Amino acid sequence: MNKLRIFYFSIVVALAGFLFGFDTVVISGADKQLQAFWQSSDLFHGLIVMSTALWGTVVGAMFGSFPTNRLGRKKTLIGIGLFFFVSAIGSAMVSDPYVFAFFRFIGGLGIGISTVVAPAYVSEIAPPEQRGKLVAMYQFNIVFGILMAFVSNYFLKDMGDSAWRWMLGVEALPALIYSLLVLRIPESPRWLLEYKNDKSAAIQILKDILPDADIGKEVAEIEEEKAHEVARENIYMKKFRVPLLLAFFIAFFNQLSGINAFLYYAPRIFELAGLEKSASFLSSIGIGAVNLIFTLIGISMIDKFGRKTLMYICSFGYIVSLALVSFAFALKWEGGLVPIFFFIFIAAHAIGQGAVIWVFISEIFPTKLRAAGQAFGSSVHWVLAAAIPSMIPFLFTQIGPAIVFTIFCLMMVWQLFWVFFKMPETKGQSLEQLAAKLAK
Repeated sequence: MNKLRIFYFSIVVALAGFLFGFDTVVISGADKQLQAFWQSSDLFHGLIVMSTALWGTVVGAMFGSFPTNRLGRKKTLIGIGLFFFVSAIGSAMVSDPYVFAFFRFIGGLGIGISTVVAPAYVSEIAPPEQRGKLVAMYQFNIVFGILMAFVSNYFLKDMGDSAWRWMLGVEALPALIYSLLVLRIPESPRWLLEYKNDKSAAIQILKDILPDADIGKEVAEIEEEKAHEVARENIYMKKFRVPLLLAFFIAFFNQLSGINAFLYYAPRIFELAGLEKSASFLSSIGIGAVNLIFTLIGISMIDKFGRKTLMYICSFGYIVSLALVSFAFALKWEGGLVPIFFFIFIAAHAIGQGAVIWVFISEIFPTKLRAAGQAFGSSVHWVLAAAIPSMIPFLFTQIGPAIVFTIFCLMMVWQLFWVFFKMPETKGQSLEQLAAKLAK
């Protein structure tokens, strides 16, 4: 097995996750400056300025399966790099909130499509025993991008009234680098067999990336799965009810933890907890660092202990940390306690949901429907990721952060029961074995 080549291709594709993480969080540093620049209300600021990228992500996730299947995994990956580049340059240069929202929407399209194509691509080239950690490299790059966004915001925050332009525009550089690197990766052999019937090209790529594997057996399993397909098959058919519900609930619980609401408004939340502006930015960097460290721990565990074990760990961590955050705001424990509780929350997320979600969704659908299944799970994820953060400034004002975080805590109790009763273990099984087992 050519481990270095598979690892390199996985890392290159996973850099889409870096752009995803950076683009999602970089606006947190520009949050208050943008609201002051346009003199906007809390509702306008949340719905138009802050969350437009997330609605672009929803659209990208919903329709990302079309280019992923029709153009191929590789061409789609190249396209999302260009989306990020245009979004970064455009949003940094404009002075109208609606034009700003348009360019942020384009970046959101790149994020949404990347959540469909990147995990699908890596899952299709990775051997079963390494698939968890290789697909989870996408999540590692998301959190690395988040950390770099927090660091970048901290160093650019004192550049005057136009600091927000620098915060948003700097993303153009990694977007360009990513676009150039992805030009050198091969197409997915499973896509070539499924959509192009190009057996010779698929075999050649498999020999290149898996020289020690039984290529004949690999191809036979893929062709056997294809032989059982029926015309106009789709993920909403009764036989795919189980993987469809699994994709729905893991995405649903991911966002009902409050993770994106927190990442978008980390400095604001810390200031509400009594920290000064500079300290709130530094605490945000701490969040990014904890996220990165525990994502690495999750990646190291995911193939050894399994997806379900990590979900148990994160569920308990969510419940404890969110309960403490709720108490902190309700009892007005100002100062350094709230960041500590959020560090626990982020650690729980990183080791569990963060490491598992994109791996799990990419495993549970057959090749023909993998992009569509990935698009469905991503759409659920991003609809909630757009809706929840857009309402946070309004909800904090109307009902207070203590009640908001209590609601998130109760949802994580529900997640724990779902993991125990409904979530299957997927580690160590081929994609074709999983598809046959779950599609009944």
